[in-house]
Amino acid sequence: MAAGSARILVPVGASSTFRNTVAYAVRAARSGVEAGAEAATVHFVSPARGRTDSGNLGDDIAADLLDRAVVWAREDLDRDADDDPAVEIRTAIVGADRYLFSPGDYADAVAEYAAEFGLDRVVVDPGFQPGGNAPMLLPFERELARSSLTVEEAPTTRRTERVPLVSRATLSKGVATFGATYAFYLLIAGSVTPFNLATGALTALLAAAGFSSVSFLTSPSPRRTGARVLRLLLFVPYLVWEITKANLSIAYIILHPSLPIDPEMQRYRAAVWGGFPVTTLGNSITLTPGTLTVDVGREGLDIHTLTGGARDDLAAGGLERAVRFVFYGRSAARIPSPAERGSISAVDDTDTDTDTGSGGSVVIDAVAASRPSDSRASADDSDPRPAAPDAERTGDPGADRPTEPAAESGEEVE
Repeated sequence: MAAGSARILVPVGASSTFRNTVAYAVRAARSGVEAGAEAATVHFVSPARGRTDSGNLGDDIAADLLDRAVVWAREDLDRDADDDPAVEIRTAIVGADRYLFSPGDYADAVAEYAAEFGLDRVVVDPGFQPGGNAPMLLPFERELARSSLTVEEAPTTRRTERVPLVSRATLSKGVATFGATYAFYLLIAGSVTPFNLATGALTALLAAAGFSSVSFLTSPSPRRTGARVLRLLLFVPYLVWEITKANLSIAYIILHPSLPIDPEMQRYRAAVWGGFPVTTLGNSITLTPGTLTVDVGREGLDIHTLTGGARDDLAAGGLERAVRFVFYGRSAARIPSPAERGSISAVDDTDTDTDTGSGGSVVIDAVAASRPSDSRASADDSDPRPAAPDAERTGDPGADRPTEPAAESGEEVE
């Protein structure tokens, strides 16, 4: 596709160049129409970072970023409105139907959304990091480039940010990384000798210096972490009990003359998200005899079960509730079971429809911003997604938010 296309997709995330990227995308869409494109549209999308129990999104941060993108785009389009062509602005959260781990996962979610809405040009914010603190921008762009999309970075000047070597945020992450690494080292060492203490401290120090900034998305909270540790201590006896019951069940099957097994692979869309909770649930299932977490895919956990009883236990959601209790608190454990939610399917089942609609994206805003008198674009009759209310409506969180000045080429705006 031509680089001057006016059908643009912009992945958004919190960064110092976010405002400038919005301004550049709007200017690029205008230029595309002036160069002969039939229509101009800019879609701002944010990768989903979590799901609620019902399968809908619970990402307030992403919604706030998209609100800001709409407000800034409107501000840019309303300036010199008499001379500029109409540009449609839409926002959505993508990847809500899957777990997003690798750069390829994020790129696939963005590419599928672009294909669904006929977008052919992606403008990437130079400060965009789809995986939080992990440096994933370059591999994300490379994965996107494998598709038919035209991928470009917004030509904004990225200001060099000098993070203090020691601050409240870095110190808490460093201490947490050091403590966890040191404890694990001594655990696998098996003895507390001067040599193990010294080498463990050195190893933990190197790990804290090199990996603390990417090990935590946010600064660890002593209160929240302490509460999780206490709940984890309650979780361990429960897990041991489940393992004991499963061992007795497997022993019965082995000793039974007819060997009554009924192996099957199923996919579970668990109501947990994030690296630690998903890993804890997957490993807990694997530790329980009769069940094995084969893969953590984008659509859920692929689990091999040996018997119908093992499948019934998973469908009842006991382990899922226990993991939610550890990471999200007691109230989070009161959810319907996977069977009640309809979150179980065969692994080879290609029907992955969810509450979020096809493609796993949730359109949360669809507006046109060109002139003050034209506050809303007519929705595409063929679009099956219901468009959310316009950003200018009364009570919209972005309508009265203080806006920042528009960014001109080469000018950095925080």
